Amino acid sequence: MWVALDAMGGDFAPQATIEGALWAVKEFSELGVYLVGKPEVLTPLLKKKSHKRLKIVPASQIVGMDESPIEALRNKPDSSIRKAFELVKEQEAKAVVSAGNSGAVLVTALFVLGRLKGVSRPAIATVLPTIKGYAVLIDSGANVDCKPRHLLQFAYMGNVFAERILGYKSPRIGLLSIGEESGKGNTLVKQTHDLLKKSRLNYAGNIEGRDFFRGDVEVIVCDGFVGNVCLKLSEGLAETLMTMMAKEIKKHKLAVLGFTLARPALKKFKKFIDWRERGGAPLLGVNGEVIITHGRSDAKAIKNALRTALGFVKQNITDKIKEALEAESQSKNLEQVSEK
Repeated sequence: MWVALDAMGGDFAPQATIEGALWAVKEFSELGVYLVGKPEVLTPLLKKKSHKRLKIVPASQIVGMDESPIEALRNKPDSSIRKAFELVKEQEAKAVVSAGNSGAVLVTALFVLGRLKGVSRPAIATVLPTIKGYAVLIDSGANVDCKPRHLLQFAYMGNVFAERILGYKSPRIGLLSIGEESGKGNTLVKQTHDLLKKSRLNYAGNIEGRDFFRGDVEVIVCDGFVGNVCLKLSEGLAETLMTMMAKEIKKHKLAVLGFTLARPALKKFKKFIDWRERGGAPLLGVNGEVIITHGRSDAKAIKNALRTALGFVKQNITDKIKEALEAESQSKNLEQVSEK
């Protein structure tokens, strides 16, 4: 199964993308990776590390992390992002992975692959650790302004993700709000709550921010503005806690001894909360498998993003989302909220 990797995307590309791709093809025997980018840059990095399941696909342009996604789409037709998506459209690759400009990835995915029928807005689904396992946060950054019908669609896509990728049977859906009561929240949340109650989903009602990591629901639904703030806050908090813990341990001899004894458990905990282990976040709702990974991705993150892409292809996630949305559209629930 060939996956197109934007080899020029990310803060540490192309070194990290090359190393991550090499790691991935060695670990996953069924994986092949198209390294999309500048051959004159990529070829020297592959010297003495060549692999039969790694192929360079030329792309002469790079989209910067701070570039306008629309301008990049218009002015850089030979960018590594664009060429990666064209490989999927031409059915040469099964999925796209990029640590590059996420806005450009979203815009290019819509332009080249298009939306699924019944999807107004694609959404980013991010897996987060909880006390009881994992939950999916959707949307975590693709749409800063949403309508109730968009959040309903996010819930359906997140439900498929939680079932097929996380392995939950009948995942519980929670709507992020400022209170558990049905009357709490802004207009968007209140109207979405009414739609979710009428849906075929296992809707558990509103949840608050403090319940984020308790594991009482497997799918957390919100607009992309709120979701991205929650995601970045969570990442920053996890990193800060680990740093603060390390500083405090060094201050006391007994703490150092305790750390030595607890090291296996702490290593497991660190791996559990490490965003690099989860391998990026899928962009759900486009006509193809797309994995967006962090701009700070190192080789481990790239390797795991490729693993995630492989899993999505095997599970036919896009087709399952199509089926779920088609079933819901037949009940006309997706159209019960006005465009206002």
